[in-house]
Amino acid sequence: MSNLYDYTVTDITGEPINLSDYRGKTLLIVNVASQCGFTKQYAELEQLYQDFKAQGLVILAFPCNQFGEQEPGSNAEIQRFCTTKYRLSFPLFAKIEVNGEQAHPLFKFLTAKAPGFLGSRKIKWNFTKFLINSKGEVIRRYAPLTKPSKMSRDLIKLL
Repeated sequence: MSNLYDYTVTDITGEPINLSDYRGKTLLIVNVASQCGFTKQYAELEQLYQDFKAQGLVILAFPCNQFGEQEPGSNAEIQRFCTTKYRLSFPLFAKIEVNGEQAHPLFKFLTAKAPGFLGSRKIKWNFTKFLINSKGEVIRRYAPLTKPSKMSRDLIKLL
């Protein structure tokens, strides 16, 4: 598949979601984990979502247990953690893999369109972020260290 909108993903409750449902929106796609040193970024991601959702931003969070086994819980446990501790209101999806043979096709697409340092297609850690414009084009990849609050300028250009 060569278009972001061709992919189907599974939400945290097990329902299939076509990414074409987000056509015309600016997306921030993030691989996340509940027991990571970067988990506190959930609060900034929620703030970013609240600040810009009226202008068309949607954050899509994909839990992943591939990095230090920092997302060991079930989808129900992940959802409970995110909504209770961080009051997340943006879409949360079922746990996936983002690297290797079992990587979800969406993340294979994202890493091909926005490779990392020295052209690497691997996700290095939790909270790697991909910014997608309203046409479904991958605009930028952000490292896990990049705080969501530092992405406002790039978002404003796209909204």
